[in-house]
Amino acid sequence: MTYSFLLFDLDHTLLDFDTAEEVALTQFLKDQGVQDIQAFKDYYKPMNQGLWKDLEQKKISKKDLINSRFAIAFAHFGRQVDGEEMALRYQDYIRQQGQSFPGAEDLLAKLVERGYQLYGATNGVTAIQQGRLKQSSITPYFKDIFISEQLGTQKPEVAFYEKIGNLIPGFTKEQALMIGDSLTADIAGGNAGGIDTVWYNPDHKENTSQAVPTYVVADYQELLDILK
Repeated sequence: MTYSFLLFDLDHTLLDFDTAEEVALTQFLKDQGVQDIQAFKDYYKPMNQGLWKDLEQKKISKKDLINSRFAIAFAHFGRQVDGEEMALRYQDYIRQQGQSFPGAEDLLAKLVERGYQLYGATNGVTAIQQGRLKQSSITPYFKDIFISEQLGTQKPEVAFYEKIGNLIPGFTKEQALMIGDSLTADIAGGNAGGIDTVWYNPDHKENTSQAVPTYVVADYQELLDILK
């Protein structure tokens, strides 16, 4: 199969979200006077991931997710806060974090050299993702970056891919490839949208979902090998 349009998920695929979150949370919680920062993180991180899963399944809205996660976490430790205000404060920390995985920039440079058109496709929060992308070395390799909040739809919805397709000059599904780490967002979305997919799976997780990737890779070199 000959591909022209590569749609990249950002967090956990190219951008190192775990490091970004770790740095930002530590700074944020210190400034909030939290005593046991590790205990807070241990509760917050899985809870936050659960909310993102609920968002994928349309159980909650993006606004609900952003405005409630810190209220829930602080309440768990017996402190009442304004969730919306805390979300805005945290945003100032996380948007400064542009860390990418080792080899990510090299991968994108090689793909551009080979003539591929690269596009970002992320479910992240607009203000946060735009801030992080400004700090990141990978941003110049993309022709455009599509953020779900701006499109009014998100992975894995078919509408997300339809909107992207309408915004990319000369786009065809047959020549497109969605590359990402999430089976429930990236791969299920590609399946629904009729686009081939690459499941980026560096931890060799088992696929227990209904999503069926066209390819599975464990590292960037394997992806380059597919796209020779």
